[in-house]
Amino acid sequence: MIICQVIGHVWATKKEETLSGLKLMVVKEVETNKTNGDTFVAADVVGAGVGERVLVVSGSTARRALGKDDIAIDSAIVGIIDTLEVDRELKELKKQVK
Repeated sequence: MIICQVIGHVWATKKEETLSGLKLMVVKEVETNKTNGDTFVAADVVGAGVGERVLVVSGSTARRALGKDDIAIDSAIVGIIDTLEVDRELKELKKQVK
């Protein structure tokens, strides 16, 4: 899974038939030491909105999230992040040092 932020919508009046009825969103990967924050399109299966942080899966896992193996997608939004906690112990140590 990839942590991303939804930054926009995609409207496409002409598209592959298997994409009909899908909500397509533009997402940007959260930057880490390993990634530079790539931007891509993901099918939304959970009703995410612009500005929300989301969990995104790719490849066959994305197709399974939609319940179809023959659909023309390679990424899907499968969760909306309410809170995120990273390196809690490290943050606590930094507070104690100050």
